[in-house]
Amino acid sequence: MTAGRTVTVLGSTGSVGTQTVELLAANPERFRVRALVGGRNVALLAEQARALHAEWAVISDEAAAGALQAALAGSGVRMAAGRAAVIEAAGLGADWTMAAITGAAGLEPTLAAVRGGRAVALANKEALVCAGEVMLDAVRAHGATLLPCDSEHNAIFQAMADGNRSAIDKIVLTASGGPFRTASREEMARAGPEAALKHPVWSMGAKISIDSATMMNKGLELIEAARLFDLPGSMIDVLVHPQSVIHGMVCYRDGSVLAQLGSPDMRVPISHTLAWPERMATTAPRLDLAALGRLEFSAPDPERFPALRLAREALVAGAGAPAVLSAANEVAVEAFLARRIGFLDIADIAARVLDVMGAPEADSLQSVLALDREARAQAAMFCNLCERPAA
Repeated sequence: MTAGRTVTVLGSTGSVGTQTVELLAANPERFRVRALVGGRNVALLAEQARALHAEWAVISDEAAAGALQAALAGSGVRMAAGRAAVIEAAGLGADWTMAAITGAAGLEPTLAAVRGGRAVALANKEALVCAGEVMLDAVRAHGATLLPCDSEHNAIFQAMADGNRSAIDKIVLTASGGPFRTASREEMARAGPEAALKHPVWSMGAKISIDSATMMNKGLELIEAARLFDLPGSMIDVLVHPQSVIHGMVCYRDGSVLAQLGSPDMRVPISHTLAWPERMATTAPRLDLAALGRLEFSAPDPERFPALRLAREALVAGAGAPAVLSAANEVAVEAFLARRIGFLDIADIAARVLDVMGAPEADSLQSVLALDREARAQAAMFCNLCERPAA
């Protein structure tokens, strides 16, 4: 590994960001932090910046500028605030950038990092789901390297290390099945946020946890995989694997199947991208297959988890359909977490918005963001129609 590799972390105060910071703190001789970008958590951002001796600490909430300046007083860390500052930090030209700002808010910063022409670790699904054509065009134009950080895509990336893509029959993404893997539709219809947030394996943020419960997360990952690995949806399967030990598999035409196994700990794929093309030590738990005893697999139920079908339809439709799906889902998830709609309404609302908007053009970042706004407005309207009376 190159000594003193420069690093920027976009979304350092989120789940993936904090684990990235943990790995950086454990290897201070290997990395020099150019910028840390957080959302609203001033105290945590300042603590991270001090611990890592970051050059810059940037808070996206402009109203928090004064608080961040006070928290960094005497540290020597420079600070900035607001949307423009976030994008500027993303484009500083670090050797390696973690793109972990979730949702549409992460599109412009991720694109700025890609235009820097260095390595970008993708933990923001929306970069390829919503703006895949735009992002991949920028990767080619600027010679950037995309390193997948989702555990499933990282597993496929590792299993395809020989680069012999012409020999691939299909790839398989695995899903834990979430908290409702064995629940009936009736149970899912009654479920509130507390039940949906109880992921049986992974520790994640609220939005991603709900996406896992609906399996929309896997649907978006399917779209992302198609674009990341340049494969049609027909060559991408999804299997429910409750132990979450096998994260992805590549099936080759000779009958061989290469799988990547590891503990369900995001530090594993993060460290792989951070050290790539080498590897680095982590404190992630080691697998004990004898203690595990067995590994189970099953096909996902399309009736209970319609989000997978919606994602495949959006991928086939192409153009802006995946962006519409992602935006509508995000609004519906927020409404569910606020107890305004039911759990099963999430996928239903996303489907309605897709029906209304179809697959409009999305050939620029501006058009993608415009689609995102329109889809959110449509989803908000459908959420109002589905809104449950206050208890």
